[in-house]
Amino acid sequence: MFARLGATVHDHRRAVLALAAVAVALAAVLGTSVFGRLVDGGFEDPGSESERAAAAAEQAFGRTDGDVLAVYRSDDLAVTDPAFEASVTAVLDALPATDVAATTSYWSTGSPALLSADGRSTLVVLQLAGDTDVERAEAYDRVADALVPDGDVEVLRGGPVPTGADIGEQVEADIVRAETLSFPVLLVLLVVVFGGLVAAGLPLLVGGVAVLGAFLSLRLLTELTDVSVFAVNIVTMLGLGLAIDYALFVVSRFREELAARPRSQDPLQERAALRSALVATMDSAGRTVAVSGLVVAVALTALLFFPQLFLRSMGLGGISAVLVAMGAALTLLPALLAVLGRRVDALRLPLPRRAAREGEAGGWARLARTVMRRPVPVALATVALLVALGAPALGIVFGGVDARVLPAGTESRVAAEALAEGFPQATSSPVSVVVEGADATALASYVDALDELPGATGAELVRESAGTALVEVGYRGPALADPADALVDAVRAVPAPAGAEVLVGGETAGLQDLLDSLASTAPLAVGVVVAATLVLLFLAFGSLVLPVKAVVMNVLSLGATLGVLVWGFQDGGLADLLGFTQTGTVEATQLVLILAIAFGLSMDYEVFLLSRVREEWDRTGDNGRAVAAGLQRSGRIITSAAALLMVVFLAFATSGITFIQMIGVGVAAAILVDATVVRALLVPATMRLLGGANWWLPAPLQRLWARVGLREGGEVSVPPQGLPADERRDLAGLGR
Repeated sequence: MFARLGATVHDHRRAVLALAAVAVALAAVLGTSVFGRLVDGGFEDPGSESERAAAAAEQAFGRTDGDVLAVYRSDDLAVTDPAFEASVTAVLDALPATDVAATTSYWSTGSPALLSADGRSTLVVLQLAGDTDVERAEAYDRVADALVPDGDVEVLRGGPVPTGADIGEQVEADIVRAETLSFPVLLVLLVVVFGGLVAAGLPLLVGGVAVLGAFLSLRLLTELTDVSVFAVNIVTMLGLGLAIDYALFVVSRFREELAARPRSQDPLQERAALRSALVATMDSAGRTVAVSGLVVAVALTALLFFPQLFLRSMGLGGISAVLVAMGAALTLLPALLAVLGRRVDALRLPLPRRAAREGEAGGWARLARTVMRRPVPVALATVALLVALGAPALGIVFGGVDARVLPAGTESRVAAEALAEGFPQATSSPVSVVVEGADATALASYVDALDELPGATGAELVRESAGTALVEVGYRGPALADPADALVDAVRAVPAPAGAEVLVGGETAGLQDLLDSLASTAPLAVGVVVAATLVLLFLAFGSLVLPVKAVVMNVLSLGATLGVLVWGFQDGGLADLLGFTQTGTVEATQLVLILAIAFGLSMDYEVFLLSRVREEWDRTGDNGRAVAAGLQRSGRIITSAAALLMVVFLAFATSGITFIQMIGVGVAAAILVDATVVRALLVPATMRLLGGANWWLPAPLQRLWARVGLREGGEVSVPPQGLPADERRDLAGLGR
């Protein structure tokens, strides 16, 4: 199959390149427009109690949420000063009704909760027009500047919509910065790996094409469903990183195959040799890239099981990026190699070169033999190291997303801080209780019971209509902290009025429901992904033992990654280095995303390593020799690929969004652990201990694998010296 693909791409290389050019132009025009069609948020479970409470309240009373929380303040004027009032009310009166549906201010309500403790700041709540998040975001864009008053009064624009707008702007800036930082470093590393500019430039070219193609895929998905703005980050990270990794494997193998074929002065024979090299490359490295892409895509399908828009968007974006990167590496790149031929080694730089060592010679093979001489101590020490790295995860505390994910000094974050510090009577996100079907007496008793709960600063019946009531319970402190969490538990424990239904919502309840949703969905998602991965690894390795062992080692690697994240972000170990605000928690949806990506990438390197080992096992039947030779053949290329991918993800650790930093650091840590400790030490040690059992397979499954196995280095299905008749005629003419 892959040999035939290589031959087809070679024979139609110009047509493939022309189609690729059209696709890239289309992606450049349409794909880059995706930024204007993405939505904010998406961390909640649409079917949860808190979301049903919000829907019931909106159906009964219309939208009650504040979209913009604007803090107006002055160093010289009190809120009660006529000049202060005139400055702010002039702004509010001028807001167009087409964009702002309602405003709530101190002067319209007289509520002391809207007045700061020092009397020099006031909170104004704006409800924006629009039925969707996108429409309300567009309305805010139109009125944002109009909220700024004249004179001695200044405004801090905060709340859900401004915070989302600031996050979106930060995401776009982060992508530009990450690409600006990573591309020069990647180019230098690729030049070191290949020793020449042409070969080094090919992976970067394929990476850029993959990112544009993934943007186009994401743009098309927005026609079918809402997509979170954060999906752009995973598209860039995975699209660029995996495209470069896959191109690295394909270009390296093509250069090896070319080097094994003597240069001919006869154009016909030389072209046939190039074709043969490309066919062999696709039959080996191309096959491995395809298996790797499928494994990573399968791992990311775990995200599609979760109801949260954020995770589903990341899953859709990640799968798109992986498949586009894989497709570019299997079509565009071979076409470029077919055109370049031996010129792939052009523009070589005067760098020190070491002779390539294959088989059982070389440093990687010596490392493998050293490990296999003492497999038990090495395995125990490695497992102990991974367990120690994962130990901080035992103290993990889950939290949510608020304005603190933004860089210090961002306006919406400063507004949130001013609101928390200066308005002790205001609860920016009270516990919202929707009561349906209660009579007046029972409802009053229920409100009194809520009012007396420990931690509650008061319970108030704020709306009532047609048998539905909205009760808000206030508290002190932030919404995503233990006191508020305990209050929600207490509210949910209060018996509902006789004959009534109660739904508890609000930001704190939403976090509780989110964690419950993730916990209930995870077993199914993990089970399906592990089962599918085991099948793919069986097809790749022809073993029942190796896939199970790979999953077990992957669990140890993921545990170590989780421990690094808890130490770095929850405990603040990386706070000073990366410049984020320690909250004492980690955001749960990010961990799901990181673990899904890390699982796929770990299996990615498993495929690259064990495919080589399997090839040597088939050739020699000697387990120790197969492991040593397999590690020697793949060790350098896996290390190079891991280093390149780490550069991509670490570039995103410079993001201004805390949880984007967490994704970058988490995946980079997983890659480092997996490509070094696991692949270089734990894999050789465990394979030595298992011996021939590594390759155990019942006879029926052996026959199945012989027919459908995705093994590397199979027979070339196209005669290597064959050329299309028209190309033979053209080359024969050149020879004359």
